Amino acid sequence: MNVMSRTKSSKLKMGPVSPFAFLFDLFIYISVMFLIREVYFSQLNFIANGLFWSLTTLVFATWRMHARGISWKDLGLCKPKDYKSALFATVYILGFAIISIILFEALKDQLSLEIAPDNSNVSAVSKFGDLYGNWILFFSILPFIWLESMLEEILDRGFLINWIERVLSSTLFATIIAVIVQALIFGFRHSNDFSERSITVGLIGLAMGIGYVVFGRNLWPLIIAHCTLNTISMLDRVT
Repeated sequence: MNVMSRTKSSKLKMGPVSPFAFLFDLFIYISVMFLIREVYFSQLNFIANGLFWSLTTLVFATWRMHARGISWKDLGLCKPKDYKSALFATVYILGFAIISIILFEALKDQLSLEIAPDNSNVSAVSKFGDLYGNWILFFSILPFIWLESMLEEILDRGFLINWIERVLSSTLFATIIAVIVQALIFGFRHSNDFSERSITVGLIGLAMGIGYVVFGRNLWPLIIAHCTLNTISMLDRVT
C-alpha cells in the first residue's frame, strides 16, 4: 500500500453531519483558543498560564468532539500499529522540521519581506527564568514543556486538521488547505505577528501536519518529535 492510499484509508470517518456544524465547532474552538490568552494569572508563571490556555481549549475541543461522537483515539491518540513505522515517521518529521527551519534561516535575507526579528531568546528569560547553566530549573520545567507539546499536537494537528477537512467536505484539496491553515494558526498564535518566530513555528506546524497526514494519522510520532524539538530548544538556552 503506498503513502497516498494509507493516508486516504486513515482519514477520519464521520457520520453524515453538515459541514456547517463543523464550521460552528471551528468558530467556537478558534475563538476560545485566542480569547483565552487574554486571561493571564500574574501570580502564576508563563508555563502554568500556557497549560491553562491549552487545557481550556482541550475542554472545548472535547466538548465539540463528544457532540459529533468522536474520541481522541479516533483522531490518532492511540498505540501505533507498527512501532518501526512510527519510529521512521518520528525521525522523518523531526528531520523535515529542522531542515525547513535551516532553509528559512539561510534564505530569509533574500526573501525581501518585512519580517520582525526573532526575540524569543530575550522573551524566554521572562517566560522560563534564566536557564543558562541552571540544570535544576531545566529538569524541573521539562515535563511541563513536554505536556504542552503533547497538547499542541492533539489540538493543532488532531482536532484542527480533521475539523477543517470536514468543513471543506474531506477532499484532497480540503486536506491540503487544512494542513496549511493549521500551520498558519500555529505560527501566528506563538507570536501574534508576522515575525521570524511565527514563520519558523509555522514551518514546524507544517512539517507536523504533513507528517500526520502522510504517516497514518497517529499522533505519537508528532508528539515525540515535538517534545524532542522543544527539548533541543531548551538545551540551547542552558548551555
